[in-house]
Amino acid sequence: MPAYAPSRPLLYFLASLLVLAFWLSLVVGPTGMALADAWRAIMHLLGAPVDLGEAQARAALIIGQIRLPRALLAVGVGAILAMTGVAMQGLFRNPLADPALIGVSSGASLGAAAAIVLLPLLGPLPAGLEPYWLSICAFLGGLAITSMVYRLGRRDGRTDVATMLLAGIALTALAGACIGLLTYLADDTALRSLMFWNLGNLGGATLPRVWPVLAVGLALAVWLPRRANALNVLLLGESEARHLGFPVEAIKRELVLCTALGVGVAVAAVGMIGFVGLIVPHLVRLATGPDHRTLLPASALAGGVLLLLADLLARVPLAPAELPIGLVTALLGAPFFLWLLARRADRC
Repeated sequence: MPAYAPSRPLLYFLASLLVLAFWLSLVVGPTGMALADAWRAIMHLLGAPVDLGEAQARAALIIGQIRLPRALLAVGVGAILAMTGVAMQGLFRNPLADPALIGVSSGASLGAAAAIVLLPLLGPLPAGLEPYWLSICAFLGGLAITSMVYRLGRRDGRTDVATMLLAGIALTALAGACIGLLTYLADDTALRSLMFWNLGNLGGATLPRVWPVLAVGLALAVWLPRRANALNVLLLGESEARHLGFPVEAIKRELVLCTALGVGVAVAAVGMIGFVGLIVPHLVRLATGPDHRTLLPASALAGGVLLLLADLLARVPLAPAELPIGLVTALLGAPFFLWLLARRADRC
């Protein structure tokens, strides 16, 4: 394989776009503020010795406590979903693959539904852990379903990707049935919480909630590009990859583990947000081709941009009301998915 040489102009463009989208997320919102006040507030938050008037102090409070954690969460979740989408499309050798294929999203939803409906029946929860129970249960649910999918896909010491795909579909359906049962048993309060969870939401973001997402996103951004050459070779087939000396089984195990960890943490933090892992790799692939050395870092940047812009569409047009961000990504993603299917049909 040639030395790592990603398409620098594209990466510079996407990085600039990410900075612009991040800036817009900080200064645009239901509460209006002058750009000068927003700029002075941001400089103050960065530690610059800036004197703040009443308007600038209010802007610093809004940006620092509400918009900054929300923007950071959008960047982290968008990058994670996009990178794991690339990993799953490389693993299954199918550009229409999605991280949900291995059941992690449905498992996380089942864990969250169980936490919302069943945990209140157990009485008061420990005060220190109460804000995190929902995320913990969602992560454990995603990890449990993914582990089952992986074990069912193992045959004679090897991972059968086709069997793993079928197992993911079956367990996703089973998790959906269990969620439906919990929804039927839920009271009005739990039912409303379930609805907002399933639609995805970046609201209520706090820095303690953001740091785990950013840490996992950074770890994936460092680790997955190390497997870019292996993903390129896997496009030729597993036999070819073995003949070239790649540890195929170890690579597949790593990709499944990275996807389970990343999507589990993302869904645990913000709920269900669909289509990001499908749309972003496709858009980047159309611009750069299938080389994962460019595809992975570019998708991470583009995923952050997409979710930042989707969040702006979710909270600005109907202010002070707010659309669930999962609804926005679905409205963007479903037509794109249908276009992809039509495009593939025209080529056949």
